[in-house]
Amino acid sequence: MLSAIALTPSAPVLVPELAGAAAAEVADIRAAAVAAAAELPDRWIAVGVGAADQVIEADTRGTFAGYGVNVDIALAPDAPPAVRALPLCALFAGWLRGQANPAARAQVRVFRAETDSASALAHGRALRAEIDAVADPVGVLVVADGANTLTPPAPGGYDPGAAPLQAALDSALAAGDTGALDALPNAVVGRVAYQVLAGLAGPGPRAARELVRSAPYGVGYFVGVWVP
Repeated sequence: MLSAIALTPSAPVLVPELAGAAAAEVADIRAAAVAAAAELPDRWIAVGVGAADQVIEADTRGTFAGYGVNVDIALAPDAPPAVRALPLCALFAGWLRGQANPAARAQVRVFRAETDSASALAHGRALRAEIDAVADPVGVLVVADGANTLTPPAPGGYDPGAAPLQAALDSALAAGDTGALDALPNAVVGRVAYQVLAGLAGPGPRAARELVRSAPYGVGYFVGVWVP
């Protein structure tokens, strides 16, 4: 049974040990992400984007060492000590689990960044059917960024058309507009995850709540909660 959907960015800068002096600048986004994830039950399925399709089970531990600081994460409280390489979406999901609900167990579904819209929607519908077949409550954590081209120093470079694109994405997420997510262009870094969300939520959630929208360092971040 799908009980709640939390939407957060996939942002190493929200991890204080990685952010350094910038930690205070993104404190509101970090607090919102933790608050959104705290609304999920003890069983999570995280949805993110990576280089290849994969399912990462909850008995997994990783580290942010590749991002400059050895911050360990776990996808479950009883994950064994061995650390493996994980995509960013899984690392952030594990870190967020530790902050929001250390008792939770999180499986991560990673979808290839090149997945087309129709396939992403189909993945979302299949995931919803899988969750609906489970009697216990399941929460979904969507870990995805918006455009990364909003300012000249942005990691993707600067695109003058990115600002209206990001505004439209933020508004769609705030309103639960799954139709708008279906039409997202490749310029949205987390496009595939958002389109899996659209398939998962069908015609839209019963309620959608925005906690924060922001674009530090030229990357669009949205945090919110959808009630299915």
